[in-house]
Amino acid sequence: MKVAVISISDRAARGDYEDLSGPEIEKALRSRFPDAVVSRAIVPDEEDRILSALHAAESSDFIITTGGTGISPRDITPEVTARFYEKEIPGISEALREASRGETPFAMLSRGRAGLRGHCIVVNFPGSLKAVQLCMTVITPIMEHAIRMLDGEGHSSR
Repeated sequence: MKVAVISISDRAARGDYEDLSGPEIEKALRSRFPDAVVSRAIVPDEEDRILSALHAAESSDFIITTGGTGISPRDITPEVTARFYEKEIPGISEALREASRGETPFAMLSRGRAGLRGHCIVVNFPGSLKAVQLCMTVITPIMEHAIRMLDGEGHSSR
């Protein structure tokens, strides 16, 4: 499995703030999938930089973004991601919001999306450490199955 993790944060990209979410996603991936190839990038909340990072990672099985999914003026991750992918996968973003809503009512303000570009699934996570930890528990159980489906192997026996 090949996964690209893209942290989207003006402050982290400038070095004013340590990115905690990207490393947490990588840690969870390596725990669940020890053989996974994980790459990480940090970009500011700028459309061209986000698109460039998405294009650079499109040979991955998954791209997980973290940050830029809220309602702040510079939060543009969902819109940029939607321009990148070809097909939406609404069930993923719905599941992430629903699980998160059980933890905090603020999850209703998350605008994260998920979609498919070729054989790459793109998923937007919020930027908080707690949200990333929860979202990883939601997404990891479906990752291998999704890859098998994209490879034309059909449904697993589960």
